[in-house]
Amino acid sequence: MLVCLYQNLFDMDKTVLISLPIEDLQTVIIDCINSCLRNNKQEQPPTDQPEQLLTIQEAAEFLSLTVPTMYSKVSKGELPVMKRSKRLYFSRTELVAYLKEGRKKSNAEIEQEAEAYLINNKRRLNNGN
Repeated sequence: MLVCLYQNLFDMDKTVLISLPIEDLQTVIIDCINSCLRNNKQEQPPTDQPEQLLTIQEAAEFLSLTVPTMYSKVSKGELPVMKRSKRLYFSRTELVAYLKEGRKKSNAEIEQEAEAYLINNKRRLNNGN
């Protein structure tokens, strides 16, 4: 028989003294750990998902392009691609990055960059004199 001291972590004033056989205590501990692990898995979104690879048809649909346009862009080196034997594969995340590279800046962003450029060049000119 094992005497176990149980103390509620949230309310330190409540302490319970119980007597359990060691096998029962092991079962209670294992059940608690498994419950915590199940709850932890449900709370966290899966982060180790394998990267999704697309065929040329799927990539063309994803980019709203025709398959011949896809082949043209691949031959020009404009699209990130993986080739295995005679097949082409595209990473969805790399295609999203490719799309983001083509993003046009807003007028406010352009003005902000121009102001920062002018301020930096004005400092350099003042430091050079």
